[in-house]
Amino acid sequence: MNFDTFNFHPEISAAVTAAGYCVPTPIQAQTIPIILQGHDVVGLAQTGTGKTAAYLLPLLNRLTKKRNGKTSVLILAPTRELAEQIYQDSKKLAGTAAARSLTLYGGVGLAPQIQALKKGADIVIACPGRLIDHIQRGHVDFSGLDALVVDEADQMLDMGFIPDIRRILKHIPRRRQTLMFSATMRPEIKRLANEMLYQPVTVQIGIPAPATTVSHTHFPVSQHLKNSLLFKILQNTQFSSMLIFTRTKHRAKRLSESLLRAGYDSASLQGNLSQARRKAALSSFRTGKVRILVATDIAARGIDVPGVSHVVNYDIPATAEDYIHRIGRTGRAERKGMAFNLITGEDQPIVRSIDRILGAVVENRTFSDFDYTARPVAKTGGLSRAAATTKFTR
Repeated sequence: MNFDTFNFHPEISAAVTAAGYCVPTPIQAQTIPIILQGHDVVGLAQTGTGKTAAYLLPLLNRLTKKRNGKTSVLILAPTRELAEQIYQDSKKLAGTAAARSLTLYGGVGLAPQIQALKKGADIVIACPGRLIDHIQRGHVDFSGLDALVVDEADQMLDMGFIPDIRRILKHIPRRRQTLMFSATMRPEIKRLANEMLYQPVTVQIGIPAPATTVSHTHFPVSQHLKNSLLFKILQNTQFSSMLIFTRTKHRAKRLSESLLRAGYDSASLQGNLSQARRKAALSSFRTGKVRILVATDIAARGIDVPGVSHVVNYDIPATAEDYIHRIGRTGRAERKGMAFNLITGEDQPIVRSIDRILGAVVENRTFSDFDYTARPVAKTGGLSRAAATTKFTR
């Protein structure tokens, strides 16, 4: 099967070819025909499986045949980064088609967005909070809307956006095609789908689990020794690019600063940064200017950075589902990836959940020359480079 099967408009077909797409992924192969037929869809698939193109291509194809001068498609995304990625993908996959898109999210000024809305767009890609702001100010016109997409619905739930989505629904036409994409189908997401969608077709690809291309390792350690152990791992691991997850934005900032002081090219991606600085950090990581990105879960979904060789969970996530999304940043496009998890005694319940979802007990590994009994010491504001040099043994 190839993309010719879908009989896209020549402009869309040309864009697909230019983008280097050859064979549809399973989620694309199963959902695109259903969307082209006009049905509502619930698409369930893990990260990195091509969900964005699965809904963009049929919607862009429709716009080549039917444009009413008003916004036809509204795409809701939980984070600015995902909104930007969808925007870039929409431009790439539209090719020479005249479809126009714009983004609405916080962290940037309202004025440029207001001007863009006045010029009009076929596709609006928005984060719920900023969209509500524009709705309340009367800046948007959804009277011509005929398609709504809710992307990463489970993260919308985690970030508390479900009430905002319900508010947005009151301002868009009831008669529309609605598409919901998620990595998991929790009861709350199912209830929302029942409210929003009409006789949806559910497409589920596989089960919610990390990609088989990723290998996993647990590193037991006391909380106060995490910095030292991380440094040990860095010294003894060959990596092309590494994504390190922390639980809080303050820890992400401090850890990135410590790595920089120690001589490692590093940047942080967290909620306290302005949108310009977030884009700069992500761009530096994507282009290889920095090889280590320290991030909160804001980067766990929707960030398509090719070639991430390692994901390190400096802090174990709260749920096994969150673990799936973090790990989904590596092992993409059939490449091999590695996941390193720094685990403490308090993490054991979630560690057992992770092992269950992986279907195996993940191996615990230690360094033979690392002092795991060291007592806490006064903070010095940075990572010590006194870690031993004995090589990491597998």
